[in-house]
Amino acid sequence: MAATRPLKLRLQAGIIVLIGAMMSIAGMSMAWAEGLREIPKTKSQVTLSFAPLVRKVAPAVVNIYTRKVEFARSRSPLFDDPFFRRFFGEDFGGAGPVRKRVRTSLGSGVILDPKGLIVTNVHVIKGADQIRVVLADRREFDAKVILIDKRTDLAVLKINAAGEELPHLVIRDSDALEVGDLVLAIGNPFGVGQTVTSGIVSALARTSIGVTDYRFFIQTDAAINPGNSGGALVSIDGGLVGINTAIYSKSGGSIGIGFAVPSAMVRTVLAGASTGRVVRPWFGAKSQRVTAAIARSLGLARPQGVLVNKVYAASPAASAGLRTGDVVIAVNGHGVNDPEGLRFRFATLSVGGTARLNILRSGKAKKLMIALNPAPEIPPRNLMSVSGENPLSGAVIGNLSPALADELSMPPDLSGVVVIGLKRRGYARRAGLKPRDIIRAINGDTIKTVETLGRVLARQSGAPAWRISLERKGRLITLAIGG
Repeated sequence: MAATRPLKLRLQAGIIVLIGAMMSIAGMSMAWAEGLREIPKTKSQVTLSFAPLVRKVAPAVVNIYTRKVEFARSRSPLFDDPFFRRFFGEDFGGAGPVRKRVRTSLGSGVILDPKGLIVTNVHVIKGADQIRVVLADRREFDAKVILIDKRTDLAVLKINAAGEELPHLVIRDSDALEVGDLVLAIGNPFGVGQTVTSGIVSALARTSIGVTDYRFFIQTDAAINPGNSGGALVSIDGGLVGINTAIYSKSGGSIGIGFAVPSAMVRTVLAGASTGRVVRPWFGAKSQRVTAAIARSLGLARPQGVLVNKVYAASPAASAGLRTGDVVIAVNGHGVNDPEGLRFRFATLSVGGTARLNILRSGKAKKLMIALNPAPEIPPRNLMSVSGENPLSGAVIGNLSPALADELSMPPDLSGVVVIGLKRRGYARRAGLKPRDIIRAINGDTIKTVETLGRVLARQSGAPAWRISLERKGRLITLAIGG
């Protein structure tokens, strides 16, 4: 017992010293924390908020209400089939009662010009018979559609404010944004009225979101919900950096993943409002993302840029001297990491002048100047809506050219007659045709132009059997109808 007592005493003394040290550290920690929680000394410190910013920008964000009247007969769509009508007459199946249905929707928009130009999303106003704009001060105006750009899901509207200068936002450079920057999202979620949410820029250059043709989005965690579409994504200095367009959600509500079209694209679309059409430069080359395996095969230190795997003849890329195997690193100093990013960069440039390409060729850095020219429309598209007793009835067709191919995201070296659209109840849709199908032959007659197709359909009208040869995504398909 006597031998163990000194050991116990030493242990007890050690514990007392340890407790004292811990109390000392805790005291220092409390003092440090109290230093951080300093009592506000000025009014500005007490009232720090986004309120001044919101007061500045909110009047430029509007609510958009749309109305569409639909009339439909309550009978089977088979009664509208041209082949049934041919054999049983136009009154086959009876007229059926006409039912009226009114569709309404809501969204948001942003005034970007004091004279009343408003940018919103195409899907907010799609198919509307009436568009009503409500300002933040509750005044209401009928809006006229000036421009629709389906490829970006952006539309430009115009309201008549009788010469009044309306509050508007200034477009900022979305390329100046960095991940972590504070932003505000302003819109009309769920129709409850104008609402402001705050967050940060979660990511830039999101190109895997397939909601528009040009896939290049700002990602934010500022709450965006149904009804926010077309609203403003605002930087901390009060400028427009994006148009809220889409959310990622499994329940229909915000889970902190929202996407906005960058203001660089908004500026390009707004510039087309004077002509009612957006004309973009044509690159003229096909590319692919540089993977780790491709980077190793090219001797690159890391995966970067996009690999050019085809250059189309007589294109700006060919004229600039771009070659198959080149790796495009940047356009006018903006880095590109996938084909979508490259297409976006060209789509935001104005036609005319030149752009600078930074490329790697055989591992060596080079600079090329490429002309910013639009894709040629040769031959003219000569759009035609097909009607009559034939399997193409209800299809909208046109002559392929580099310009039309670019709009349809098809290779620019294709030629022939392409299906651009299909009416919902047209026979062409039921026969199995799809947009971007190229019509190669009808009942053995080769089709090269819209004019040729029109003559063939007129000569074959009412034929009991049809064989239509199509090219779909590089494959030949034959549709056999009737007979």
